Amino acid sequence: MHAPDRGAVEVLEDAVVFVGEDGRIERIAPARDGVPEGTLDLPPDRLVIPGFVDLHVHAPQYPQLGLALDEPLEVWLGKYTFPLEARYADLDFAREAYGRLVKDLLAGGTTTALYFATVHRQATELLAGICLNLGQRALVGKVVMDLAESCPDDYRDASPAAAIADSRAVIEAIRALPDNDRVLPVITPRFIPSCSDEALAGLGALVAECACHVQTHCSESNWAHGYAIDRYGKTDTEALDGFGLLTRNTVLAHSVFLTDSDMDRVRSRGAGVAHCALSNAYFGNAVFPLRKALERGLNVGLGTDISGGPSASMLEAARMTVAVSRMLQDGVDPDDSRETRGRPESRIDLLTAFHLATAGGGIALDLDIGLFRPGYYFDALIIDAAAEAGTIRLFGAQPADRIEQILYTAIRPNIAATYVGGDLVAHNHESAAALPRT
Repeated sequence: MHAPDRGAVEVLEDAVVFVGEDGRIERIAPARDGVPEGTLDLPPDRLVIPGFVDLHVHAPQYPQLGLALDEPLEVWLGKYTFPLEARYADLDFAREAYGRLVKDLLAGGTTTALYFATVHRQATELLAGICLNLGQRALVGKVVMDLAESCPDDYRDASPAAAIADSRAVIEAIRALPDNDRVLPVITPRFIPSCSDEALAGLGALVAECACHVQTHCSESNWAHGYAIDRYGKTDTEALDGFGLLTRNTVLAHSVFLTDSDMDRVRSRGAGVAHCALSNAYFGNAVFPLRKALERGLNVGLGTDISGGPSASMLEAARMTVAVSRMLQDGVDPDDSRETRGRPESRIDLLTAFHLATAGGGIALDLDIGLFRPGYYFDALIIDAAAEAGTIRLFGAQPADRIEQILYTAIRPNIAATYVGGDLVAHNHESAAALPRT
């Protein structure tokens, strides 16, 4: 079962999926045409869905997941987050934290993650290697933050030139990883408040040179949105575009305060938005108008924003996406009138959120993931609706008839197995098995 389009799912019932040696789906055929010997055959209480695509993860922040959410963004960064990220100069600490993160995300169903690392070149390369070794599809970026007035003395790039040189070195190192078929480099200016004009211009030139993905924060909060306007007299989106950082392979995290003009610019460049509904509740100061963005043709996927969001689960990200869209439509102030307290036509349903968490993320990244189609990678989860330690209770119904109930109630023990490119990379069930390849 997958969601090629918003608001609906497609059920491939009694289907046989043929996975090639390269991890891509070769064809999908009905079981009545014959089931080859050795095919992994699933019982009726199992459901196969695409793996989740998390478009916004701060990998070094995993040790503070669920902590330090009591301050506004600009205080939270300096008080909690920058000191934690500075610890990744210690490669032993980085190895332990990153290894735990990637294993946990795979077990939780995240088959593809777009990672912010830290300013440290070696630790960033270490994260890329860990993703490859553990089998996760990943895009990994060395964070650039060089502006002395905004960044701590003990945690920033030494200069714009050093930031660009280290970014180039990380790109080359990731591309040179042996047998690397699933980890990509990402050019990663943290956000405009942390970067000098020289660094932003240099990264824009590097994008043109290396044809890499780009990730950054955009108009995340009142403070962040206002910062770019005060500094440049233009929005984050306009400024990033001016530096050559808004491309088809750019993902803008948050984007809560995009103007209509910003949305048109993002759409025209083909860039994507990582909607982080949970973390926006803590730091965004408002609700991203998701339905409006979708109707204007923007490429949107979902992100957990570890650790600005206190959950690493993409299931929780999808559920929160639905909840905040309803809050935006209905309004939240009971003292305001019913007629004025909300934004009409803003809600989305869970099947749309499921699409965004899978196929939508693949579209934003321009990668062949998130769907069960020939030519797409077999990145998939086997959902065990009958797992005793899980929380799905179908009371005799078949999983294919209860997809919304499954998505609303599933937890990690319900994810029996995680496959990336046809490889079994995590399992929570004794029946999980490697896939035979065609």
